[in-house]
Amino acid sequence: MKSSGTWRFVLKIVGLSLAAAGVICLLVGFWDKLAEDAAAVRGRLAGKGCCCSEFDDYDDDLLCE
Repeated sequence: MKSSGTWRFVLKIVGLSLAAAGVICLLVGFWDKLAEDAAAVRGRLAGKGCCCSEFDDYDDDLLCE
């Protein structure tokens, strides 16, 4: 029966799709924490002199200290 190979292939595709959807849901669910961590890293890098000069007039918006 050759159709069992087709069903296995379809089930693999469905499984991979569900796994990808799970990863995307995790990213969306933890996006605020990921953004905070990224802002903290940018703040640490900015302390080392890596701030972009094009945004110097918006110092109140930056997290540089």
